Amino acid sequence: MSTVLAILIFVASYVLIMTEKLNRALVAVAGGVLLLMTKIYEWEQAFGFIDWETVALLFSMMVLVSITKKTGIFTFLAIWLAQLVKGRPVPLLLVTALFTAVGSAFLDNVTTVLLFVPVLLTLVDRLKLPAFPYLIMTIFSSNIGGTATLIGDPPNIMIGQAVDHFSFVSFLYHLGPVVFIIFVLVTLGVILLFRKGLTYDHALAEDLMSVDAKEYLKMSPLLFQSISVMLLTIGGFMMHPFIHMDITTIAVSGALLLLFMSEKELEVEHVFQEVEWVTLFFFMGLFMLVGGLETVGVIDELARGMVWISGGDMPITSMVMLWSAGILSGVVDNIPFVAAMIPVVQELQGYGMMNVDPVWWSLALGACLGGNGTLVGASANVVVAGLAASHNKPIPFIKFSLYGFPVLILSLIVSSIYIWFRYLLPFL
Repeated sequence: MSTVLAILIFVASYVLIMTEKLNRALVAVAGGVLLLMTKIYEWEQAFGFIDWETVALLFSMMVLVSITKKTGIFTFLAIWLAQLVKGRPVPLLLVTALFTAVGSAFLDNVTTVLLFVPVLLTLVDRLKLPAFPYLIMTIFSSNIGGTATLIGDPPNIMIGQAVDHFSFVSFLYHLGPVVFIIFVLVTLGVILLFRKGLTYDHALAEDLMSVDAKEYLKMSPLLFQSISVMLLTIGGFMMHPFIHMDITTIAVSGALLLLFMSEKELEVEHVFQEVEWVTLFFFMGLFMLVGGLETVGVIDELARGMVWISGGDMPITSMVMLWSAGILSGVVDNIPFVAAMIPVVQELQGYGMMNVDPVWWSLALGACLGGNGTLVGASANVVVAGLAASHNKPIPFIKFSLYGFPVLILSLIVSSIYIWFRYLLPFL
């Protein structure tokens, strides 16, 4: 009976999260509380299932970005980049892709689009350009760029915390090359598709060039403090294997340092108010929901089923994980899917598959790149769609999918070839 209850609560919560009729954090936490009410597990076990390292890492990055954005540095960079290409539509599309991809890799994709999209919409309005090509380019680039690093996309954060020997550099080393190839192909594809509809208006471009981007910078000690601490924190992530300090401790230390340094200019209460608490509680609720499946043995059965389907064959297991993660993450938000799959991959080691790193990389690529399939495939997509709608530039679901699904299939084909030749040939 407890197994049936745990599955029903998980599925019902998942469906409600997909439909977005109710706040997803509320649904996830309510599902966790239902598991407590039905005695699937007790509070002590529930808190044990929550990955507090992931929550602390996300919280710390939110604090760092919340303080840094008050300096105007992100708006300055966006305008400066637009001026760098002299307001020309196609180069601006390329710059949009690069800025979003790099920002998503080193800040995280949700934060990057929150900061960049309002400025981007102002720029395209000023240049009288269609917003749709720039918005879908932002979504594609945020999910592709976020795939490259441990902190770039929430699924990678979760995987990085689940596997002790994965570091910030590990993600760059293993996923960076294929992400670069996919980014180049997708960017070229979007430019070729939309270039004819992007007309250059010399007078409007001249008007943009007359703007002084430096006016958006607040030249105060906070500017130098926040940039220094941000760079120091990212440097710490990269040096993580050498300084023997986990990335969560580095992120928390960076956030605390900047809070202390900025205390005279910013009240801590105001900084904490801007933290995305909904996202943090969503993660906590998800960990509790998956913990319910783990408690009743469903996760163990899923792992056993995957081994049975693949016959314990590493290449088949990796390909099944890549494509199932990619397709399913294109239909539903990738975070709940990865939360359910992490314990499954961990269980595979108990069935004789000792080195499951190729499966982990397959899960990361499938889940992150799968987010490009539809508007609900990743949190960044939902954020961009919301910001666009608030500026009267709505992104139609079907129209986006007509571009997003081919991008998803292309990404999975390239990833399959990459994983096959880099990791799976020795297993044949």
